[in-house]
Amino acid sequence: MTDQPFDLPAYLSRIGLSEAPKADADGVATIQRAQRMTIPFENLDVRLGRGVSIAPDAIFAKLVGTRRGGYCFEHNQLFAAALTAIGFVVRPLLARVWLGVPDDATGDAIPARTHQLLLVELPDGPWIADAGFGGAYTPPMPLRDGATATSPDGAVHRLHADAVHGWVTTRDGDLHATDARGVAQPGGGPIRQYSFTEDAVWPADIAQCNHHIATVPNHRFTTMAIVSIVLPRGFASLTDRHYRRRNGTEAVTTDITDPRVYRMRLSLVFGIDLTAEEVAALELF
Repeated sequence: MTDQPFDLPAYLSRIGLSEAPKADADGVATIQRAQRMTIPFENLDVRLGRGVSIAPDAIFAKLVGTRRGGYCFEHNQLFAAALTAIGFVVRPLLARVWLGVPDDATGDAIPARTHQLLLVELPDGPWIADAGFGGAYTPPMPLRDGATATSPDGAVHRLHADAVHGWVTTRDGDLHATDARGVAQPGGGPIRQYSFTEDAVWPADIAQCNHHIATVPNHRFTTMAIVSIVLPRGFASLTDRHYRRRNGTEAVTTDITDPRVYRMRLSLVFGIDLTAEEVAALELF
C-alpha cells in the first residue's frame, strides 16, 4: 500500500485524455473506454512466473509507469482509483464469468467469482462499470433490470435481475469482436457474460481471488498467454498463438507460427513490448 495521492495527470496521459471528464455517466463511459483502448488486458506476468501484485502502487507502476497491461483486478482497481480522484463514489463487486459455461450448469460446473467490476454511485442511481473484462467490451449500464447499452462494435448488452445469481450481463453481437469463448446460441441470440451480486467486497476477498487465478493449476490464466484490447469499432485478442481482430467490417482470424511475428503483433496491436527472451519463456513455439 502507499499513502501517495493518485497521480491523475499521469493516468489521463496514459489513456490519451487531456483532462478529466465530468463526474457523471458520460464521464464514466469516457474514462472506461479510453482505458480499455490504451491499456491492454493481459496475464503475461503470470505465464512468465512473476506473479501479479495488486498493491495500488504496483498496479500504477506497471499499467501507467511501464505501459504494460493487466487483468481485471489490476484494471478495475486502477479505474476505481481514477474515478475516486475525479470525484466519483465507487466500490468493487465480484462476478462469475459464464463464457463457455452451459446455461444449465449446476454444482461444481458453476464458475467461481473470479472477476472484478465496479459499482458507481451516480445521481440517477447506481451503475456498473468494467474496464477489466478481457473477453469483450462491456459498456457501463445503470443497475436496473432490463438496462441496455450498445458498444461501438455493434453488440447489444443487457442487464437482467436473476433470482439465483443476482444480476446477469449478456451480449448479443458478432463473436469476432470477442476472444471467442462465447458459445453461439442456436439461431443466434444473447450470450451470458458474467453474473454478480451487490454484496460488499473487501480487500481480502480481492487478494484471495487474485491469488487463486494466478496460481491454481489448470486455470486459463495459468495455462494460457492471454491478451486483448478494444479497437475503435471492434476488438483484438491473442490467446496463445491464436489471433483474432475485428474493426468495423474487417475481420481477421489466424494462428501465429513465428515468435518474431508474435512479438511484433504484441507491440503493434497491443502496445506490449517483450524481449525475444521473454517471448521464448512463454513457451508458445
